[in-house]
Amino acid sequence: MIRYYRSFRRLAICLAGLAGFVDAIGFLGSGGLFVSFMSGNSTRMAIGIAEATTLALAAAALIGLFVVGVILNIIASAKITFAHRKVVSISGVAALLLGAASCKWAGSDVPATGLLCIAMGASNTIFRRDGEVSIGVTYMTGTLVKLGHRLADAALGGSPTAWIPYLLLWLALVGGGILGAASYAWSPDASFGFAAAFALTLIPVTQRLTATM
Repeated sequence: MIRYYRSFRRLAICLAGLAGFVDAIGFLGSGGLFVSFMSGNSTRMAIGIAEATTLALAAAALIGLFVVGVILNIIASAKITFAHRKVVSISGVAALLLGAASCKWAGSDVPATGLLCIAMGASNTIFRRDGEVSIGVTYMTGTLVKLGHRLADAALGGSPTAWIPYLLLWLALVGGGILGAASYAWSPDASFGFAAAFALTLIPVTQRLTATM
């Protein structure tokens, strides 16, 4: 993450906040499954298999949809110039979240949750280098490991501030989750709209950032 310009780090923090918000409303709407945290869903699937419950199928479906989101957004932006790739990827995420909100407003909760999951998979294609994810905006285990590494480096005489971007990324996801849970408690329908609206505002922001590259 520290290899990116500060402006792109801020974009990653915004996307992590969005992921936390979406994961919270997806978790509450699905009754305990995740739309961005696939490690959690993998554990839920394993428990469901062991207990022979339908939980395994639901978790497996969300894992599959998450992967589909990754695939679709990579294919959609494959032939786009590097400077515009992030704009196309974020536009795809925004379109999927808008579709999820539309399904929610129409009373179709299952498709809405599925589209949230696809959107979160797609959001992890925004920061890629050499075919690998350079910043994972929906899962924080790797971020927390890097935070620990940077803090250890600082204690050993390394950069005293290199750990801050990783802490901010984690805090953004947690803060987004808090806002998502509060929003869902106030109005489930509105919470889906808020997620889509925020993603849409990130499109012109990304356009401005990439225009300077």
